[in-house]
Amino acid sequence: MPDVLMTGFLGLFGDAIDFIFTPQTTRFQTDKVGGLDQVAELGGEHVKVTFLALGAALLLALPAGVLLGHYRRGEMVALTLGNAGRGIPELAVIALAAAFLGFGLENVTAALMVLGIPPILTNAYVGVTQVDRTAVEAARGIGMRELEIVRKVELPLAVPTIMSGVRTGAINIVATAAIAPLAGILTLGDFIISRNVYGDEGVLAGAILIALLAIAIELGLAGVQYLLTPRGLKLSRRLSAA
Repeated sequence: MPDVLMTGFLGLFGDAIDFIFTPQTTRFQTDKVGGLDQVAELGGEHVKVTFLALGAALLLALPAGVLLGHYRRGEMVALTLGNAGRGIPELAVIALAAAFLGFGLENVTAALMVLGIPPILTNAYVGVTQVDRTAVEAARGIGMRELEIVRKVELPLAVPTIMSGVRTGAINIVATAAIAPLAGILTLGDFIISRNVYGDEGVLAGAILIALLAIAIELGLAGVQYLLTPRGLKLSRRLSAA
């Protein structure tokens, strides 16, 4: 029995890979689905809505988290939002957006943005508050203004923690964008949701593509984190690891 199941899974996996690269005839024999053209179209929409939502979340949450951390205020707000964000049901967010805001790119973007804000806000707050106060006081002692301290001292030292929140928010958004077709935006999730059109191989192909996209975004943001992290902080981490 296990061998039969494994053989069936491998066969379905092969069909899913074929679905990604080669257009297939639907069970209704009326049209072609799958293939690189459709994958590129839906994948492009998935990437667009993901980065629009992530960008909006960054614009709102990052400055708020950094300033709250700098002035040591709003700890309850930042941590409560972070904890609440982990419990938000993704399907409910999309459903509420469709019900109250309507269908369309802007409304789906707004709904997905909600999922990105909590980890970014919380990690920005925590990252800045964890910066050594001696360094901050030394910056004040040489005449730096508050915004200069934020930009030149606190932000660079808080990059690893902040980017961890950005990466978490990005993965939340890219995964939830799979159900954006329910609100009228066709993403890679359409392969999963519309099983009656794409078949089992389409469902698995959609899952594979979304997983690969999430990995690619995670690796890309990890690269951004590496570039933004100050050289001295990288060196100190290497020494501590050794």
